[in-house]
Amino acid sequence: MASPSPLLLEQSTVNLVEIFSAIQGEGLNVGTRQIFIRFGGCDLRCHFCDSAHTWTAKPTCQIEQSPGLRDFVTHQNPVTLPQILQWLNAQDQPGLHDSISLTGGEPLLHAAFLAVLLPRIRHQTQLPLYLETGGHHPDALAQLLPYLDSVGMDLKLPSVSGESHWDQHGRSLEQCHQAAVDVFCKLIISAQTQWSDLVTAAQLVADINPTIPIFLQPVTPLSAHHPVQPPTPSQVLTWQSDLKQICPHIRVIPQTHKFMGQL
Repeated sequence: MASPSPLLLEQSTVNLVEIFSAIQGEGLNVGTRQIFIRFGGCDLRCHFCDSAHTWTAKPTCQIEQSPGLRDFVTHQNPVTLPQILQWLNAQDQPGLHDSISLTGGEPLLHAAFLAVLLPRIRHQTQLPLYLETGGHHPDALAQLLPYLDSVGMDLKLPSVSGESHWDQHGRSLEQCHQAAVDVFCKLIISAQTQWSDLVTAAQLVADINPTIPIFLQPVTPLSAHHPVQPPTPSQVLTWQSDLKQICPHIRVIPQTHKFMGQL
């Protein structure tokens, strides 16, 4: 079956959650200013997820009018590619943003749409494109790597997330490495984290490229009574020390945007 033409895809639609400007609070880009495009829909159900509202398609999305002012306007879903470009243009004030974050949900569920959108974003804004993904859709990722500048991959630890996708994570990391796209890995850690999961993740990275940074991110508890709670300082210090024997670039950064009330 022939692939849809670019014109048809440009006229197609996608489900969004929101577009807004904020300070990145996680991973390698922490502290930088980004335009966030949050896509709706996720095929994972991680126990610690703080964005469960993105799991399923919603009838409306929220679009910020002025960067950082949270002056959201509600629009109907699904939205078109020209609409997204128009909203990005309103956000893209000269010299303000460092990059654009494609987040979710799981953006790779919309790979065909993104393959048309991303070249147009790059032409319009000249901003680097950063993908936040679970890294469990390597075939979809392969379609988008020519348009991406960096990838943040959330490797799912079964003992914390309830998800297990080691083979897919490995393929996705290998593709980023072969394409020379900057990539880092994030591991959400909790009091329930099993050491064997951490070793599996670190060894997976080391086998592809031991210089890939790994970020240990203590889980932000959804409530005081939620079953997934953050690890103790002793656990974190021990894990970092021991994992550095496998991969040298092990960093610990919590969700800094939560400290700023930037939810």
